Amino acid sequence: MKNGLDGLPEDCAQRLAEHVKTLRLQAGFKRATLALRAGVSEASLKRFERTGQASLELVLRTAFTLGRLADFDHVLEPLAAKSMKELEQRLSEKTRKRGIK
Repeated sequence: MKNGLDGLPEDCAQRLAEHVKTLRLQAGFKRATLALRAGVSEASLKRFERTGQASLELVLRTAFTLGRLADFDHVLEPLAAKSMKELEQRLSEKTRKRGIK
């Protein structure tokens, strides 16, 4: 379970928190400094680094402050078509505005 594709959401959140802490330390920021620059509370940042629990806003603000916001550009991006036939089929279907269930 070392890569982001394995494990539970909690595992992924904890790895993300560890990455943020590593980037913070590499940048030479104290937790208070990063929190201030990101516009988040120091307590929330501390909780995130320790438990992986945070709001999406905190994660994105922190990533922005650390110069890594672009890392999120492809998160949850729709899957690419595997063939021309699949691509043509997708283009010919009406796009649903709601889920089926």
